[in-house]
Amino acid sequence: MRVIAGKCGGRKLLTPADDAVRPTTDKVKEALFSSLQFELQDASVLDLFSGSGQLGIEALSRGAKQAVFIDKSRQSVALTKENLALCRLEGQVICSDSLVFLQNCRQQFDIAFLDPPYRVGLLQEALPAVSRVMRENGVIAAECPQEESTPDCLENGFVKVKTKQYGSMRLNYYRREK
Repeated sequence: MRVIAGKCGGRKLLTPADDAVRPTTDKVKEALFSSLQFELQDASVLDLFSGSGQLGIEALSRGAKQAVFIDKSRQSVALTKENLALCRLEGQVICSDSLVFLQNCRQQFDIAFLDPPYRVGLLQEALPAVSRVMRENGVIAAECPQEESTPDCLENGFVKVKTKQYGSMRLNYYRREK
């Protein structure tokens, strides 16, 4: 696992020792960031269910001004902090249940990445909640297995605008309906 582009491009990131965290593949990460490349500069990013922190770190490397990393696993939080230090980047790393964080969050974000554990219903719970912390022109990128259904519409006018298939997983993009 590595940072693909930006000021930290090519830097290897630490990976979890076990299978508890399922990192996004480089192919998927490259496609995701290609689709967001013009929105990253000075963006405020939320990396929900952050695992190793690779999505938020990629965003920071490519010009995001701020990243907030949320994971309830102490191991994932420690790994994210180590990866930020390896890349000489700064971010706010919070050990919290993602749904509890969203319920209490007062910040607003331009981009949110959601890559929760598969097949446990967390994505369906988190999507409506994350729509409440997004700025007017924000984008939500949510990863899920191919067979998992995701809503077409969220709260606050967010609608699914694009879906891309990559092997057995899918990326869903949500934006506010204009």
